[in-house]
Amino acid sequence: MLIVGRIGKPHGLRGEVTVEVRTDEPEARFAPGMVLRTTPGARPRAESQGGVSPTGPGADPAADAGVEFQVPAELTVETARWHQGRLLVAFEGVLDRDVAEALRGTLLGVDSADVVPPEDPEEFHDHQLVGLAVVTPDGQRLGEVARIDHAPASDLLVLRRPEGGTALIPFVRAIVPEVDLAGGRVVVDPPGGLLDL
Repeated sequence: MLIVGRIGKPHGLRGEVTVEVRTDEPEARFAPGMVLRTTPGARPRAESQGGVSPTGPGADPAADAGVEFQVPAELTVETARWHQGRLLVAFEGVLDRDVAEALRGTLLGVDSADVVPPEDPEEFHDHQLVGLAVVTPDGQRLGEVARIDHAPASDLLVLRRPEGGTALIPFVRAIVPEVDLAGGRVVVDPPGGLLDL
């Protein structure tokens, strides 16, 4: 599954939530009618009236009072809009703030098989890079790509080191001259001291 967002705090009283966007195509991924798969993340238990379970459009949260909240396997986008630089999303069946709060921390994703590869051979989706071996030009293994952080200046490869810990590598051609998807590796030519930060 390709993670495209993470549900944040509720916005207002009618079930809208903030979404931490983890995709370059938020308008496509969060278009009305899009069905997103869910993975429960770290989230607080529903506090008001013991928790609820949205079982679909029109679900009655009060009917499930006292039941531990179960995140549905899928959520369907009803509306999405930008507000003060944040994406606000309303999902079908999430009708109030209590249910929205119970979804906090849930990861949202799409099946990676449904994602069209970029047309530009120099562009990659995050899921294509995560797990690749990171090696120097002479073949010395440095670790593997744990995740991609999207920073304002450039994307960063988060390198998981074999001895433990991580390092951040700017994903720019001068430092990352080759991505070999077929070979399962990323070639990195780091300047001195970069991996010690």
